Amino acid sequence: MKALAAGIGVVVLSPILIASTGIMLIASADAMQSNGSFASCLNGIDSDEVADQVAKLLDGASGKDVHVDGLDLPDEQVPNAQTIVAAGLSLDIPAKGQVIALATAMQESRLRNLATGDRDSLGLFQQRPSQGWGTAEQIRDPIHASEQFYTHLLKVDGWQQMTITQAAQAVQKSGFPNAYARWEPLATALQSAIAKTFPGDAADKHTAQTTQSSASCALGQTGAGFGFIPAGSVPAGYVIPKDADPRARKAIAWAMQQLGTLYQWGGSCTDAHGPDPMGRCDCSSLMLQAYAHAGVTLTRTTYTQVREGKAVSASDLQPGDLLFSRGTAARPEHVGMYMGAGLVIEAPRTTKPVRITPIKDWSILAVRRVL
Repeated sequence: MKALAAGIGVVVLSPILIASTGIMLIASADAMQSNGSFASCLNGIDSDEVADQVAKLLDGASGKDVHVDGLDLPDEQVPNAQTIVAAGLSLDIPAKGQVIALATAMQESRLRNLATGDRDSLGLFQQRPSQGWGTAEQIRDPIHASEQFYTHLLKVDGWQQMTITQAAQAVQKSGFPNAYARWEPLATALQSAIAKTFPGDAADKHTAQTTQSSASCALGQTGAGFGFIPAGSVPAGYVIPKDADPRARKAIAWAMQQLGTLYQWGGSCTDAHGPDPMGRCDCSSLMLQAYAHAGVTLTRTTYTQVREGKAVSASDLQPGDLLFSRGTAARPEHVGMYMGAGLVIEAPRTTKPVRITPIKDWSILAVRRVL
């Protein structure tokens, strides 16, 4: 294994490899478009642009001159992503496994080799010496950390059939189990671009597939494409999805009529535009009344609504699904409604109005489908 790790290090740092990345990364971008499906699902992520920017950085450009959505320190983050992909290739990990690893490192450390973290968590994946991931020094070695992640992933029964976030959570056992989903589009674009820079059959065997499921497309909708959304407004271009359940369409439409009304803890949401503050909405009463106007009965509080309907994956959202955040998955403290197109409508908190926010800003603890 040490010999293998040393080999990865040579591959990652090879000047010859870095000098030749430009042409190969452009080829990678063409390959991403060949089947046409997944690239078009990457809301806010342009895979061609990611490939171009990564190529510039690996060819010696300054990180100040490189911009990749989701990466604020590309000169540090892209080489770390390259190491993760290199480790996966050397261990013959399929492309999906490499995407899982990248998405995990993005969530845990933003692809930075951190010297600190929660309790004794360290490194790219925030692995803990006390949990058997290696010594502190080993965990701070990106090659060791990547190999350890892949070793644990391969022990997860059926990981290749799981969603990206389910597989990542099976390894990490995070307190925020659905947080990895938001990084799948960028992780896929990075993996495809970087894998093409390696010699051999990586282009054919280890490049992320473009024929993804509709669930993956839905996951790619982060809401980032709408840009800044003023509080209480509807983002330009948004329409309630025509293929949504008619009851969900009614619930979303009613909730949108409450946009701009101030939050009121304990408010009934029965007269949000009226003079009585207690007629305004809090997060759970907004959900209750929206669905009541669609003929669906919900319980009153966030704590009970999290047990309504059935649990579904954050990678398979449908308009009308209830999204829960803050607190814990068993006892969340906030709820909003998914509107489609990567957007959520919510009554956020005291002094804030009912508003629409991009799902990328949510740390989702649970999802319930009440239809």
